[in-house]
Amino acid sequence: MRIFVNVLRLVAAIAIVAAIVDDLQRALQNGFVFWNFFGYFTNQSNILVAVVFVLTVVAAVRRRDAGRRLDLFRGAATVYIATTGLVYNTLLAQVGQPVGESWSNDVLHRWIPLYVVIDWLLFSDRSRLFFRDVWWFLIYPAAWLVVVVIRGATDGWVPYPFLDPKSGYGVVALYCLGVAVFIGLMGLIVVALSRLRLIPVSERPAGDRAPGPRGR
Repeated sequence: MRIFVNVLRLVAAIAIVAAIVDDLQRALQNGFVFWNFFGYFTNQSNILVAVVFVLTVVAAVRRRDAGRRLDLFRGAATVYIATTGLVYNTLLAQVGQPVGESWSNDVLHRWIPLYVVIDWLLFSDRSRLFFRDVWWFLIYPAAWLVVVVIRGATDGWVPYPFLDPKSGYGVVALYCLGVAVFIGLMGLIVVALSRLRLIPVSERPAGDRAPGPRGR
């Protein structure tokens, strides 16, 4: 089972790289600014997933436990990619993206988010996370939002229309607050799911137990 699961993760990482490379190539051909391409939360969250899956596979090949830090990284990546999938398919699917073919768009916005959530839900090779870990999940999105708002106010570039300052900073602030609350809620769900053990993949050390009241 462990081999099968990690093969799936490696395939997912390869699919992400292929989709992003294809999108980047087409973007550059159309005069898209290189750094702007990587300013999209979609691309960043998918890259984080690819990195964490590769690190997880490497740990498995070395027959080492992934460790709490990598599990926390994996949990954060799950939160971010789930946010990507839900936000795109509820707010942005009708707007369209400036670059990308349909196959790569589906991979990055639909299939990878769906697979990563299923992977986290089903496979038990992860630590039981603490609810206080949700605060760590908020650091990266907060930094991303700050950069996006600054860029929107200076050079006018924003990755998504609902963050465009032309609609008013009050509206942008409400969307930023909504994103933060949503990611926080997703983090709570991911932490709660980390306590489930549906499909055994590897044995965890005895110290990997659900935290007591203080750990919550």
